[in-house]
Amino acid sequence: MTDILLRDLDTDGVLRLTLNAPSSRNALSEAMLTALGQAFAEAGADPLVRVVVLAANGPAFCAGHDLKEMTTGRAEADKGRAYFTRILTLCSTVMQGIVACPKPVIAEVTGIATAAGCQLVASCDLAIAADTARFSTPGVHIGLFCSTPMVALSRNVANKHAMEMLLTGDMTSADRAAEIGLVNRSVAAENVTSEVMALARKIASKSVMTLATGKSAFYAQREMSLEAAYAYASQVMVDNMLARDAEEGIDAFIQKRDPIWQDA
Repeated sequence: MTDILLRDLDTDGVLRLTLNAPSSRNALSEAMLTALGQAFAEAGADPLVRVVVLAANGPAFCAGHDLKEMTTGRAEADKGRAYFTRILTLCSTVMQGIVACPKPVIAEVTGIATAAGCQLVASCDLAIAADTARFSTPGVHIGLFCSTPMVALSRNVANKHAMEMLLTGDMTSADRAAEIGLVNRSVAAENVTSEVMALARKIASKSVMTLATGKSAFYAQREMSLEAAYAYASQVMVDNMLARDAEEGIDAFIQKRDPIWQDA
């Protein structure tokens, strides 16, 4: 059986996870969600992994949930309530796992990213899209509002942009996605992998401890009041200042040399 999620770790500590179910447009089947959840948990714990890139094979990045698979759940006596609850809880756990992963995660988007596929992109820390990529939350077309994709989408783009995508279900171009903040930038399709890997390697050259500290603090403070956020961030910075890599980094800056990270 073909592996639906490919893994490749290079010598710079960049782990490429590649969705590999092109015949289903890389839909988030139960098997795919399980594989993703496991892969991000392992990446977070692996000291050799410094940055994660999430890419996809085939013409689609990810078409969202596998609706054919989900429809089979309707045959149950409860019309699928228990099954739908389990799948959507699994999907939400995976998306939160990406945010909780201490390693920065970059989406490399080629083709379409729709519904939960758009949610997957929005859940990543960074995203670079090919100029041919397209994004949408099209649930309204089939009577199913994209409520869970809405959570990640509304935390990346302004309310009115998010609501326009959610209420119309229209496709959004890569350039427009960059304008509204869903992705960092749109680049020529032939350059997307090289752009992503250059960004990944730049980030991978930093202290793993510092990156993990910053990523965790970023998402935590975002949910706080301004006063609470400053109090929290100040304490994080105090603890960070006492870390070995901060001492080394500051010394290296003063001495005009490259730092030697110990990731601690």
